Amino acid sequence: MITVTNISKSFSNEIVLDDISVVFDKGKTNLIIGRSGSGKTVLMKCIVGLHEADKGSVIFDGRDFTKMNFKERQDLRREIGMLFQGGALFDSLTVEENVMFSLNMFSEMSIGEKKDRVNFCLKRVNLENVNNLYPSELSGGMKKRVAIARAIVQNPKYLFCDEPNSGLDPKTALLIDDLISEITKEYDITTIVNTHDMNSVMEIGEKVVFLHEGCKRWEGSKEDILNSSDVHLNDFVFASNFAKKIKALTTRED
Repeated sequence: MITVTNISKSFSNEIVLDDISVVFDKGKTNLIIGRSGSGKTVLMKCIVGLHEADKGSVIFDGRDFTKMNFKERQDLRREIGMLFQGGALFDSLTVEENVMFSLNMFSEMSIGEKKDRVNFCLKRVNLENVNNLYPSELSGGMKKRVAIARAIVQNPKYLFCDEPNSGLDPKTALLIDDLISEITKEYDITTIVNTHDMNSVMEIGEKVVFLHEGCKRWEGSKEDILNSSDVHLNDFVFASNFAKKIKALTTRED
């Protein structure tokens, strides 16, 4: 569980996050949604320490990240897996070397143990016999799955995914959503996903937090979204034809 309390952040006197408080639940896919510029990525970066919040606290299972020194933060970051937008694989490294990267930096495993762990993670994301391929030889969906394997290679307690479906076709995006959800439950991870994809929200949004102009406007489940009276949330959600169809079907069934 990650507890965010009264987080605020400004850049050049422009308020980007304004007094945000939210609890992200363990073992669930927690989604942060909102339009571009709403503060989603800044909030995620404040949680993991890539940005320093101007005020507020971030607590990982009782440990106050905002009060930790450099060494304590480094130790906690070993419990964090990151899936960056676009995958962010190293082009000059093979699939195996990409997934093994953090193990080489932080692990005392033998080379044989590292290879076993890499193969296990690649198998878990339904990729086998690709160890010696380079990112340029992979499809977009395969790159994202390699990035997920890299994110979970150290058995993280916390998984952060920034726009994991960016650039993917709808079918592949659904596969990535399902994979993130399965891994979250299988390993009881606290997963936080930044997205503006309403398909993802309706597919895996167990807890959804909506940001609007740097403020938390709403939170609830994917089922709650369809009955929300928040004007800004409805403007965001029902800009999607997919969501309109879901709303129509729900109304018809009632």
